[in-house]
Amino acid sequence: MLSGCDDTGNTDSEKVTTTIENNEQTSVSNQNISETTQQESKISETTAKVESKVSSNSSKKSKSTNNAKNTKSIKTTKIPAYNGNAYVELNNNEPEFTSKEITAKSFEKYGSLDKLGRCTVCVASVGRDIMPTEKRGEIGMIKPTGWHTVKYDFVDGKYLYNRCHLIGYQLTGENANEKNLITGTRYLNVIGMLPFEDMVADYVKETSNHVIYRVTPVFEGNNLVAKGVKMEGYSVEDKGEGISFNVFCYNVQPGVTINYATGDSDGNGKTEYNSNSNNRQTASSSNKGTKNSNSNKNTNSSSSTTTEYILNMNTHKFHTPSCRSVKQMSNSNKGVYKGKRQDLIDQGYEPCKICNP
Repeated sequence: MLSGCDDTGNTDSEKVTTTIENNEQTSVSNQNISETTQQESKISETTAKVESKVSSNSSKKSKSTNNAKNTKSIKTTKIPAYNGNAYVELNNNEPEFTSKEITAKSFEKYGSLDKLGRCTVCVASVGRDIMPTEKRGEIGMIKPTGWHTVKYDFVDGKYLYNRCHLIGYQLTGENANEKNLITGTRYLNVIGMLPFEDMVADYVKETSNHVIYRVTPVFEGNNLVAKGVKMEGYSVEDKGEGISFNVFCYNVQPGVTINYATGDSDGNGKTEYNSNSNNRQTASSSNKGTKNSNSNKNTNSSSSTTTEYILNMNTHKFHTPSCRSVKQMSNSNKGVYKGKRQDLIDQGYEPCKICNP
């Protein structure tokens, strides 16, 4: 489920003065980025990368409440130029929460808009009790800074910008809150942020644990559109064993040049994302195609063969037997299914976005 996307500002409790060196524009070659199958493949690839990084982090025993206390916000973090990856790790992928910020009591907090009307930091302890119980409502009345309604045929869904929830609706049920919505590209929303949101949502639903979750929009100077968002997550009850990440997701759109000062754009087939005004880097979106197409073939072929899946009868998602989420699933919610993938989907089950069965 999509969270939406719009813009954001600086942190509340600890100001993240993330430095993304000056340049108003951004560009990367557009290689049929609009095709739906390629878009789904990119989501799967990004999700696989997310799972790999989180699993690696979880194995580090230093990832504890005490360690979290020692990983204070880095005063200045240099974000590398966008090179075709939707996100980059920060602080060795370790979240920077203090021990006082880590709590198993659910809450949500949305920072005040800054003097330019831009979003600032949003933080929550995500628990099942604050997750939404109804479908998301309309948010079209919110116009975040830098907002433009513009379409490009090669963009998935055609619209360049989404009203992007900093904390996804599926996590806290916060809908048309101007403090939680920024102007974000479709790419940021779906390829960058969504895999992390889905992972946190699945973890909370399947364990009933809490995840401390913080999203900080990063603006350069007085720009109205964020260069990206910093996302941090840390599972409370198991001290980061289930969820632990610290990443920066790029607010770019392959094939489009964005003026971050105003939100104006040009669908010129390039995406220049500059971390330094004197050092332009251009990457081709086609670099990410080969592995994605293979994963799509595997997914499609599995729909017609008999396979064993593990069902979560509470969340109505199905997993591979080796998926990390299966270990976190309570036995009362667990079921075993042997059959065709498509038959499960026809029964209302959704494939896990972590293991992509």
